[in-house]
Amino acid sequence: MNATMQSYLLVFLGAGIGGALRHAVNSAFARVLPTNIGMSTLVVNLVGSLLMGLFIGYLASKSGVAQGFRLFVATGVLGGFTTFSAFSLETVLLYENGQVGWAALNVVSSVSLSIAALFAGLILVRHLSA
Repeated sequence: MNATMQSYLLVFLGAGIGGALRHAVNSAFARVLPTNIGMSTLVVNLVGSLLMGLFIGYLASKSGVAQGFRLFVATGVLGGFTTFSAFSLETVLLYENGQVGWAALNVVSSVSLSIAALFAGLILVRHLSA
């Protein structure tokens, strides 16, 4: 198996684990809280972002960490758990690189345009199925 295929396999496996973990959190919250308040999503986003920060911080202090391990954990597990952690990392990296305007634009555009895109998808499907 070549390196490219191996990296995709690592991300695929990690994303499956992350998705299963997200489902476990959602299921646990559904047993104790009303499901319509979005608390499980908030917890997943906060925990995923914290874990991404811890992991990237750890990688910054270590040398020789295999690229495959980074792909499996950051892109795979944490990306499958919540893509918000990847969004948060990109925003922080822009900010730390002195690109404060781009970081702010990333936040505002990602949130507002994602919500708008979801509305557009709902409206399109409702229109087509009417």
